[in-house]
Parts: sequence; structure tokens; C-alpha cells
Amino acid sequence: MADVFKGLVDQYGRPIAKAALKVEQAAPTSRGVRRHDAMHPAAGLTPGRLATILKSSIDSDPERYLALAEDMEERDLHYAGVLGVRKRQVSGLEITVEAGSEDAEGEACAQLVRDVVEREGFKDELIDVLDAIGKGFSCNEIVWDTSENQWMPKRLAWRDPRWFTFDLVDGATPLLRGDNGQPEPLNPYQWVFHPAKAKSGLPIRGGLARAVAWSFLFKSFTTKDWAIFCEAYGQPLRLGKYDAGASERDKDILLEAVSNIGVDYAAIVPVSMAVEFVKADIAGSHELYEKRADWLDRQVSKVVLGQTATTDAIAGGHAVGKTHDGVREDIEEADARQLAGSLNRDLVRAVVDLNRGPQKKYPRICIGRPDEEDVDALVKNVVQLVPFGLPVGKKTMLEKIGLPEPQKDEELLVAPRQPADPNAPPISDKNGADAAQAVNSSEVQTRRDAVERVTNDLLGDWEPLVKPIVAGLQAEIAAASSIEDVKALLAKRFEGLDVNALTEQLAQSAFASRLAGETNETL
Repeated sequence: MADVFKGLVDQYGRPIAKAALKVEQAAPTSRGVRRHDAMHPAAGLTPGRLATILKSSIDSDPERYLALAEDMEERDLHYAGVLGVRKRQVSGLEITVEAGSEDAEGEACAQLVRDVVEREGFKDELIDVLDAIGKGFSCNEIVWDTSENQWMPKRLAWRDPRWFTFDLVDGATPLLRGDNGQPEPLNPYQWVFHPAKAKSGLPIRGGLARAVAWSFLFKSFTTKDWAIFCEAYGQPLRLGKYDAGASERDKDILLEAVSNIGVDYAAIVPVSMAVEFVKADIAGSHELYEKRADWLDRQVSKVVLGQTATTDAIAGGHAVGKTHDGVREDIEEADARQLAGSLNRDLVRAVVDLNRGPQKKYPRICIGRPDEEDVDALVKNVVQLVPFGLPVGKKTMLEKIGLPEPQKDEELLVAPRQPADPNAPPISDKNGADAAQAVNSSEVQTRRDAVERVTNDLLGDWEPLVKPIVAGLQAEIAAASSIEDVKALLAKRFEGLDVNALTEQLAQSAFASRLAGETNETL
């Protein structure tokens, strides 16, 4: 077949037809089953009808269930909000492409996939792929661009999930409702089929809408009752009074006037009649509806986001919510992993095969947050370990702390210079630098040893001067009963101190300290 790529088959072993890929398989039609008509099963929904819809979705007729899932996103603001957060958070994660091999061909295939994921609008299309989170699955048609003799996805076209059904045998293989209403298989290399596994089971039972449907139903009852309650008791009672001799005509006039006051806030009645407003006191009665609606919303938040802190007004919600970042981490990772798996299976392989032929190993799309690293701890460890011989690359450290390589003529930050040694011999040229440095080090060490010897000798001479003062002093202080006794004891001890000898020792110590300072050393 000239229309078939020679020897090329998809992941299921089906041959690839060129002509089929150039025509949209599931484009909408004005006649037939693929129409954008409106279905609103949420209107007048009852527990019995909901049970029937959910059951029929498993028995090969998912259309009404999928229409209900769409209806719920439009009618329930809370569900629409939290589901939107979950889809946008995953679609906004970092996308990277890993080459299947390290050779030139592997890198060329990886770059081809990078061109696809870096295309403008690709992340927005991922939101359509993630429509599966609510409905259980999504089918997005790959619209190919062959204008430059290459096969590149022009866009991923979202297709209404009501246009699809599943194989009656396995319940997992998606089938398109054809123009004649009969299911037909999806063309190979033309679809990204994404099943979202919020729970184990068939794709039609894996979405969140199935679990949220019952909360949606009960909340709709609650809000309806709440609206009736507010309409009936939220306004003051308008009580009309008439005389005992009033005619039926007069009564009708009064009733019409009282009724119009609630709508028009204006009415006229004869002088003989009166209208009295009785204040409605409903304190506490309406809280039942609000609490029930809030409780149902929190259950929806738990199943969609895995937590309630970022969406519901609960105590400590703001502080706790900042740690969750919208969607719980394990749910975000699972969604990202499943999404990457579907793209690698249905998009990456198709792009690589159509442009470069079958490969032993294909590039991989990876979706997720980059690993967070404690930069402060890293720098501290490097500073401590480099002096002990730890080899650390400059480029690696710059990448870790998020700094770019300095430009060629860019002014650099440097550590403050240490004061120069005035006694060190000058270094005249590069060839004599090592020798001069060796001489300098030797002289400094010699001076340091001399100063240390003199200092130790001076410190040793202190012992005979202070020995008469401190001998037995600790025991006498312990036996003293007051601070006055201690002062008197110390004064008596210092009476025998040789002041001249002490003065001489202090002078010699001061000279030794100055000598050490001149050599840039400390005692």
C-alpha cells in the first residue's frame, strides 16, 4: 500500500496510513452524532435519575453521565473552582525531555520532542488532556502539520467525550461514534487518549465527577430549600386589615395591594384599611442550610484537592493552606506521572516515528517540580570540606545557587585583602614568586618561634610573684561569711606583693605584645 508508511506500526502493531493522518477523524458535523448540542441532565435531577445515569454509563451508554459531568462544572461554582485549580497546577509544572540514548540520533529525537512541548499553546492544551480528571478520560485529536515535509503537531484538538464510548468486551478501549452512529476504532498516531485513575477500575469510573455527583445532588436540594426559605421568611410579613363591614371587592383590593408591596414596594388602599409589617425573626434558622452546603463543599475539596485548607474558610486555613500550594503533593505527582505516561505513549512515539523512524529507545517527557535543594546547607558544607581536599566544580556550584557564569569583562566580587607583611621580601616576577614565597614563610615562622619563646618565658616569671597571694586563698574565701571579710582578706594578701617586680613584668609583657603585633601575630 503506497498510502502506508513502509514497515511503520503503532504501539499496538497497527500500520500507519498517511492519508488518514491528514484528515481530522472526529471533526464536528452539523448532522450525525458529533454535534455540539446541549444536554442538561442536571436539571430536575433526583436520586433515582442519578442512580440510573451512573449505571447506564457502565453499560456502554456513558453519554448522559458525561453530559452531567459537564453540567456540574457549570452549575457548581465550588466544584468548578477546585477542579480548575487541580488541572491548572499540573499543566503549569515544569516539562523536560530526556533523550533515549546519548548518541547523536538520540539527541536529535529528544530535540524534536522539545520543539513540540515548547510550542506556544501546548500547556493550555494539557488542560484539555486533563479534562480526564473529572470525567475519567479524555480524547484529544492530533492535528498534523506537514507543510515543511515533516510531521509536527499543529494542535491537540479537544473532542467532546460524549462522542466516544468503550469496547463492550474490555470496557477500556475507546471507540469513536462514527457518522452512522456506530462505534469505530481511533486512527493510529492520531489521538492522545488519557485515562485518569483517581481510583482503580474502568476509565469511565475513574473520574472525580462520579464521586462528586452525589454531593452535587444533595447540595442542589440544600440551596433550593435555602432560596425558598429566604424568599418566604427573609422579608417582613405584610398584614392587611379591613373593617368588619368591608365588601368582597374591598378585600380583593387590600389583598392585591399587600401582594404588590412585596414586588413593587408601592401600593394604595382606602383610608378605612391598614397594612401592618411584622418583622421576620429568623435568627439561627438559616444557618442549617449554610452549614450543610459548606460541609458538602469541604467533602468535594477533599476528593479533588486532597485537603480543605486552601479553599474553605476554616480556622487556621490561611496559614495551613500555604503549605499545600493548592493540591496535595502526592496527588499532584500522580497526575503529572499519569499525564507524562499518556504523552510518551501516544504523542512522543508518533512524532519520532513519523519523522525519524522507529527507535530502540524513545525520548521521555518528564513533568514535575524540580528537586528543592537547601542552598544554605550546601554552601556551608562546601566551605567546610573544600579546605580538606573536596573537589567541587565552579560551574556546578553556580548552577546550584542559581547564579550565571560571569561575563568576560564583568567586574567580579572578591574577598577583602589581608594587610601585607612589611618585612616580606618583594616578589619581582612570576619566575621568582615561588622562591620569594618560600623565603617569606620561613622568616615569618622564625619570628613567630622567637616571639613564642620570649612570651612563654615572661609568662613563666609570673608564678613566683603571685604564688604568695594565691596560696590557700580558695579555702579562706570559702570560709568567709560576708563580702567585707573577702575584701579584707584580699587587702591583707596584697600587702606582701613586690610592686617593683610586678611593674617590671608588666613592662616586659607590653613589649612582647608589641613585638608580636609587628609580625602580624597574636599571643
